[in-house]
Amino acid sequence: MQVSKNKVQLTGNLGKLPDIRTTESGKKLARFSMATNEFYKNAKGETVKDTQWHSIVAWGKVAEALEQDLRKGSEISVEGKLTNRRYKDKEGVMKYISEVQAFAIQVEKQTSPA
Repeated sequence: MQVSKNKVQLTGNLGKLPDIRTTESGKKLARFSMATNEFYKNAKGETVKDTQWHSIVAWGKVAEALEQDLRKGSEISVEGKLTNRRYKDKEGVMKYISEVQAFAIQVEKQTSPA
């Protein structure tokens, strides 16, 4: 019997600095968005940039590691799994969210501004 695997690997850029919080139990939680870009040629031969935005959540030591000196646009690599959740908003409307739960995050070497 084949075992199903759920693995996501992304390399892209931070949309904004992570929102890092500490839960009541003392565990760190980080949420942030990142953009990945794909380039292709359209029917006219023009290069088109397609940007996809991804919601990322990290817990514990992975979240703690994000408290270092990051800035909007930093290039990062994320490894994790795709998760889906749902909740009711204040008006009672069911909302559905897909996000990547990060197991490992690597910040690519940043260059100093000139």
